[in-house]
Amino acid sequence: MKKLVGLSVFFATIMMSCTGTKDVNGTVIDDTIKDDGLITLQFIQVNDVYEIAPLGGGLYGGMERVAYVADSVKALNKNSMLVMAGDFLNPSLLGTIKVDGERLKGKQMIDVMNAMDFDLVTFGNHEFDIGQEDLQKRLNESTFPWTSANVMEIDKGTKDFFEIEKMPAPKPIPETYTRTFTDKDGTTVNVGFFSVTVASNPLDFVHYKEPVASSVQAYNYLKDKTDLILGFTHLTLSEDKQVADAIPELKFIMGGHEHNAMLVPHNNAIIAKADANAKTAYIHTLTYNKNTDELSIDSHLRVIDDRTPSDPEVKAIVDTWTALLEEKIKEVIDNPYEVIYTSNPPLDGTDSANRSVQTDLGDMITSAMLYSYRDDADAAIVNGGSIRIDDMLPNNVASMDIFRTLPFGGSIVKVKITGALLKEVLDYGKQSRGTGAYLQYHNISENPTYGWNIGGNEIDTEQVYTVAFSDFLLKGFDIPFLNRENVGVLEVYDPKENELAYDIRKAIINYLKTLK
Repeated sequence: MKKLVGLSVFFATIMMSCTGTKDVNGTVIDDTIKDDGLITLQFIQVNDVYEIAPLGGGLYGGMERVAYVADSVKALNKNSMLVMAGDFLNPSLLGTIKVDGERLKGKQMIDVMNAMDFDLVTFGNHEFDIGQEDLQKRLNESTFPWTSANVMEIDKGTKDFFEIEKMPAPKPIPETYTRTFTDKDGTTVNVGFFSVTVASNPLDFVHYKEPVASSVQAYNYLKDKTDLILGFTHLTLSEDKQVADAIPELKFIMGGHEHNAMLVPHNNAIIAKADANAKTAYIHTLTYNKNTDELSIDSHLRVIDDRTPSDPEVKAIVDTWTALLEEKIKEVIDNPYEVIYTSNPPLDGTDSANRSVQTDLGDMITSAMLYSYRDDADAAIVNGGSIRIDDMLPNNVASMDIFRTLPFGGSIVKVKITGALLKEVLDYGKQSRGTGAYLQYHNISENPTYGWNIGGNEIDTEQVYTVAFSDFLLKGFDIPFLNRENVGVLEVYDPKENELAYDIRKAIINYLKTLK
């Protein structure tokens, strides 16, 4: 029996050698799959996504659609990653909703992103808006990896990297991230990622290391440990270019912070950013030759709109949160999705504009504030920091877009104020350019010769003016001396619940309807 088995093995071996691929001369060719040193990687990139649901009446964006695109790519290529290049926990209208007495502050986004199986995320500057305690909660709730080389937490006077507090022990967020990929022929590469964030949101619990120096340090740490290194940033474009200049070997940066899609070659690198709120997602196909260290990059900007299918599991989660939001909004207005105004070009709701210059959106808001009092005031003022959408509004503005613009709401108060204090307030707002204390106003202008005026006339320091303010401004948070106790504030009228000025968003919606 043993001899028969031996013969069987012998003949099987001969048959295998005879059935191999032969060339034209009949010579057997070894057609065993071999490592060719080439590997194809794909990255689905989104950045600056503040809302989980489709926007513009369902026309564009939506995380359930991004999930479908990501799953489709991953189904064809296991060497794929879904990444978020910062800014996703804040600002959002849904994040301001209270559940069990607590504002959500990005909890809904973590819930959705966990279901989407994100492969890597980094901090955007807006992640810190929600405060130290709530940011820690969101970190602990996340099931996806974070990385940052320059963001540190200040806690009790000490600086250290943020931690994710999970059992059995807290784990610091790593300065770099490495992932190993292998393809069908056995090509294996270690890919390193370094991430840095723009220092545009100074808070007492956050320390930003210098981003370019941090990038260089992280790159140097990775270069002897990995085959390929990619930048993964949330910086201004000019800072991304500085990183590319400081690291000439760097070939690719996936970034965020700007809200419009771009693919910018600079030095030896390509810098890629998708549109905000998932209007688009970049699909980057990287073909890397491990033997020659050559990298080929093919980036395709995928539009995410109502023609994009949805992932049913993620959609169910989004729908649950959206239903909660609609329930809360309908306490203020009946039809959140009614189109109330059309603008071309779209109204500018970006932070950079509303905290630095007078904008069309700022003028529209303050015009509505005057309208709420039937123009029974000399002027209207709102702080630029109240405008939280940080995006261009859609051309067809729905009521929901106004709630997204001013998610914290609040009332419009009518104040009798001395001209002296009013000039001091306006001077403070001007000096606060670039911050939330910068003021948007209506029927106020600045004359280069004699300074501030109302209705074309110079403000008289001895005169008393009636000004509509957002109630937030009278709390002294942005402008410390502007409060009800200031002797220059002579009288404050607080609107009643049945009055239009009681909710600034309702006042704007009603005002815009008069312009249709």
